[in-house]
Amino acid sequence: MNTVKILLSLAAHYNWQLLQYDVKNAFLHGDLDEEIYMNIPSGFEGNTGNKVCKLKKALYGLKQSPRAWFGRFSKVMKESRYKQSQGDHTLFIKHSVARGVTALLVYVDDIIVTGNDEREKHEVKQKLTTEFEIKELGKLKYFLVIEVAYSTQRIFISQQKYVIDLLAKTGKIGCKPVSTPMDPNHKVGEAKEEPVVDKRMYQRLVGRLIYLAHTRPDIAYSMSIVSQFMHDPREHHLQAACRVLHYLKDNLEKGILFKKNNALTLKAYTDADYAGSLVDRRSTTRYYTFLGGNLVTWRSKKQNVVAKSSAELEFRVIAQGLCELLWLKIILDDLRIK
Repeated sequence: MNTVKILLSLAAHYNWQLLQYDVKNAFLHGDLDEEIYMNIPSGFEGNTGNKVCKLKKALYGLKQSPRAWFGRFSKVMKESRYKQSQGDHTLFIKHSVARGVTALLVYVDDIIVTGNDEREKHEVKQKLTTEFEIKELGKLKYFLVIEVAYSTQRIFISQQKYVIDLLAKTGKIGCKPVSTPMDPNHKVGEAKEEPVVDKRMYQRLVGRLIYLAHTRPDIAYSMSIVSQFMHDPREHHLQAACRVLHYLKDNLEKGILFKKNNALTLKAYTDADYAGSLVDRRSTTRYYTFLGGNLVTWRSKKQNVVAKSSAELEFRVIAQGLCELLWLKIILDDLRIK
C-alpha cells in the first residue's frame, strides 16, 4: 500500500496519468511446477473407477495458486523488458531510450499503470490483453476500497465509503461524534478486573480499523494501542476501539492529499513517548515520511524492548525513520528519479 502512495505522489508531481486494469480469473493463469491431483468432480459422466485428475493449471482454492499466478505474471513482464523494483517486487519498471519511464504495480489481480511514456503504456496494455483476459477500468478511481479523486495537479485519496459501511456494520451510524480518536489522558492497560468481550468480534473491529489507517494517519496511534490486547480484550479496550468509530463519524471525508510542490525531496519526522505503556513500560515510537511534501508512509509501533533512557529511545526511532527513508530511496532509484 505504501508503494501506491509513492506512485500517487509522483503522479501528482509530474502530472502522470494513472490507469487501472483488472485481470479476470487471475489464478487460473498460473503454471504449476509440481504434480497435483484432485478428485473427479461430482456430476462427471463415465466410468471413473479409482481415477483422479492431474491438474495442468492452478485453480482457486489451491494454496500454490497465488504464487503460481505471480510467477506467470512476472515472467510476462520480464519478457517485455520490465524490471522488478528492489524495494517492492510487485512494482515493475521500464525505461525508454527517450528518458521515459513506465511503472506497473500489481496487487493480486488489480493493476495500476503510470508514467510519462504514453507509447509504452499502450504497448503494455496490448501485451497484457494478449497474455490474459483483462478489463480496462480507465482512470484510477477505486483501488482496494480506496477512493481516488482528482483536481488540477492534485490527487486525493480517502475511504469514506469504507467508513460508512464500517459504522453501519457496527451499529454506530447514529453515534455521537467526538473530536479525538482517543482520550488524551487515556490509561489503557490490561484491565484484568473488567469483563471479557467477544474476542473474534474485537479482532474483526480492530482489523478493519487497521486497514482504514492506510489512508488515516490520524488513527494510527490509537490502533497501535488497541491492537495490543487482541489476545485478551476487555470492556475498556472495546470502549477505546469504539471511540475511534465515534471519531470517524465526525470525520468521514478525511484522507491524504497529494499535490505538486517545488522540490521532490525526502523528509522524515520521528517522535516517541518514553516508557509510555502502562503494562510493561515499553515505549511507542512514530515516524512520518514525506515525498515532495506529500505524506507517503507512517507508523506507530510499540517497541520490542524497554529503552534504558530517553536518549536510547530517540536513537532507536531515528534509526527506524532512516530505514524507511532508505527504502523510499531504493524505489526512487529504481525509477531513476533524483
